[in-house]
Amino acid sequence: MLTRRIGGVEVSAIGLGAMPMSLEGRPDRARSIDTIRTAIDKGVTLIDTADAYSADDSDFGHNEELIAEALKGVDGVMVATKGGHTRTSDGSWGLNGRPEYLKAACDASLRRLGVDAIDLYQFHRPDPAVPIAESVGALAELLDAGKIKLAGVSNFDPAQIRQADEILGGRLASVQNQFSPAFRSSEPELELCAELDIAFLPWSPLGGISAAGELGARFTAFAEVARAHGVSPQQVCLAWMLAKAPQVVPIPGSSRPASIADSADAVHLELSEEELGRLDVPTP
Repeated sequence: MLTRRIGGVEVSAIGLGAMPMSLEGRPDRARSIDTIRTAIDKGVTLIDTADAYSADDSDFGHNEELIAEALKGVDGVMVATKGGHTRTSDGSWGLNGRPEYLKAACDASLRRLGVDAIDLYQFHRPDPAVPIAESVGALAELLDAGKIKLAGVSNFDPAQIRQADEILGGRLASVQNQFSPAFRSSEPELELCAELDIAFLPWSPLGGISAAGELGARFTAFAEVARAHGVSPQQVCLAWMLAKAPQVVPIPGSSRPASIADSADAVHLELSEEELGRLDVPTP
């Protein structure tokens, strides 16, 4: 498996986004655990989760507990989780970036994951009601306390990324933003991460769990390149992202063993400069 580095730690170049295993319409627990273990068998050593990946507030933390169960007896896998999103009884999403909340959320994630320190802890999304300096400051305190090994942020713009890295004293390890053929507006954040040597983790790299299967139909260039190589358009998409910068680590969401197995094989696909140029042109 091709590898990349997050905060100096070597991980697989393709990670597993575990969110689809815990939202509404989730697969049964056995299939979810099989999906996680298939990812590991394929060489995946990065699994992304969050405390808020749940159907609603009644099973908050479901995804973290699921991953902890699947990883019993397994070493060498980086688990990246996030705090700062909340859920309500009707499944709506909220925000809480207060330092005291993030610290308590981290403690809860530590318990659910069953670890002494979280490999990578990310602030899920800026809270307009709380200054970023205060929210990211909590991450700095968690780093200093040894409760987290690496700190990251998610859904940050370039100015916020620079601010976060400054607050963390140059210790910002990752940025997790949406990026896909359908959502390319995070190119500036990707380029900044490449400049600063910060890992960039595209979430929903295939366009989201409901749209991933239609990627080739929506974006003909990806389908054409896929046919030329005898692979899926999804593999082409992930290989295209990997070619953008050594700091890029896509985390495709998956709830089926077959889909994460296909995604993991993207590390073996080499695209020509001509093919990459065609894929870089946005579809109207």
